[in-house]
Amino acid sequence: MIRDLLKDDIAKAAKKLGLDAGDVEVVRPADAVNGDYSTNIALKLGARGQGPETRDTDKNYQSAIDIANKMADSLKDQPYIEKLEVAGPGFINFFMKPEILANEVENILKKKKIDLGLATKSVTVEFTDPNPFKEFHIGHLFSNIVGEAISRLLEATGATVKRANYQGDVGMHVAKTIWGIPKMLDQEGLSLEELRKKPLKARAFFLGQAYALGSQEFEASEGVKKEVADLNKKIFDHDSSIYPLYEEGREWSLDYFEEIYKRLGTKFDYYYLESEVGKVGQKIVEDNLKKGIFEKSDGAIIFPGEKFGLHNRVFINSLGLPTYEAKELGLAPTKYKDFAYDLSVIVTGNEIKDYFKVLLEALAQILPDLAKKTKHITHGMVRMPGGKMSSRLGNVILGEWLLDEAKERVKKEFTSVSDQLAEEIATGAVKYSLLKGNVGQEVNFSFEESISLNGNSGPYLQYTHARCKSVLGKGPVTRDREPVFSGDIKDEELKLLRALCHFEEVVSDAAAAFAPNVVANFLHDVAQKYNSLYNNLPILKAGEPERARRLFLTQATADILAKGLWLLGISAPGKM
Repeated sequence: MIRDLLKDDIAKAAKKLGLDAGDVEVVRPADAVNGDYSTNIALKLGARGQGPETRDTDKNYQSAIDIANKMADSLKDQPYIEKLEVAGPGFINFFMKPEILANEVENILKKKKIDLGLATKSVTVEFTDPNPFKEFHIGHLFSNIVGEAISRLLEATGATVKRANYQGDVGMHVAKTIWGIPKMLDQEGLSLEELRKKPLKARAFFLGQAYALGSQEFEASEGVKKEVADLNKKIFDHDSSIYPLYEEGREWSLDYFEEIYKRLGTKFDYYYLESEVGKVGQKIVEDNLKKGIFEKSDGAIIFPGEKFGLHNRVFINSLGLPTYEAKELGLAPTKYKDFAYDLSVIVTGNEIKDYFKVLLEALAQILPDLAKKTKHITHGMVRMPGGKMSSRLGNVILGEWLLDEAKERVKKEFTSVSDQLAEEIATGAVKYSLLKGNVGQEVNFSFEESISLNGNSGPYLQYTHARCKSVLGKGPVTRDREPVFSGDIKDEELKLLRALCHFEEVVSDAAAAFAPNVVANFLHDVAQKYNSLYNNLPILKAGEPERARRLFLTQATADILAKGLWLLGISAPGKM
């Protein structure tokens, strides 16, 4: 990467001045008028005060602007630099030679992997985590989209990634559903045998409705609360009077989830169930109760989070059953036993951020090495017209509904598209809408904006890719005439080239920060710059060397858009 080369040369230039550059920061300026790269190294060195490291050979103090000017003078003759400028209080802005940028683009397109130093690292990414017997709602969809994008980013940088899915197949939500099933059957005049004959999607929806009914009645009646609590224990005890129904309902849910994963392009390497890891977690809690890490409280076992500036949480309830916390505690060593990871990334909604702080502190007291290897990433909530939805009230927004509704709107907006293409556009629209902002922020979802062919949307990027492929179909790039990046290069060409050359750095930065939005926004910038070139300059009808140069830029745009969209889990159709 040019950026790495520049960092090394800046450090060498500082050393010539008798200065230790330390960690050199080189960034891409927000405005291209400030160059291809910029560094604040002179400001950092100048701010070190009156220490000996900031004095020249004559022992005179060097200000940031003095350091910047001397470093600029030392770097100006580097063969890849066209010009550089000292700006403001001591920034150094670098402008690369166009032919160097073109070579960088060529090198990027040839590479399969990006070197981020993760080639020997093993990473597990846990995401989606839906609960059988409940709806696969928009929050699970968001988690899946974020987790898959992060997995692909890490894979692109050379890490070995395993995808994991943790599914809550036991607990009070299950007992509420089991309680609600016979009531829902009575309400709808159905027998269990008739329900079994319905399509998988209908059976999964029925379970969600049974859960909503059970939750409502649970809140309204002390008698129902006792019945549900009894059912919960029977499920844990594998009571034969209820367990066959439980197993059948769980299978319906898990099979339905698989259909959604396939639609989203996710294939998990490991599946974990609460019913399995709960036993591991319970034993961990009981063993560490003797060591004083956990405490007894009102017949339950808690982790005293208040001792660590957090809050107390119950890990084993008064009935002797492991809570969600204990099950989660058992998950970490279970995952590590299956796949000895260097890093465990867990993607969840931000509503459980505080809960996770307690969980990780408990893990740190018991298995500190695993706690250090764990990174919790939280995504925001998705808001639709009508506000945040709750499955307890039965008005949850289903993840599949969002995809289906987007697809129907695509078909109405673009009447000539095939069903398959409508699916690709709709899925891309939804994914991009959820990924283009910072992961932790709330998303105000709009169908109109998400499926638009203009603006910051997935279909806009897909359409730009298809436009590039259309141009290339009429005038493919050939190697009998190499693109020339010297002489009279138009502004639209140079701006696009200067954007494309940063792709590798963008992917590297996005992976390091677990931030798919960095890639999304970069792709939007590239698409805008290509469309500016397309609308203002001739390509196929241009003379030489302009034609070869613009076809090269078209090919590079198509390739980088396709690779970038893939990292986001979005397809790049050849035609639209």
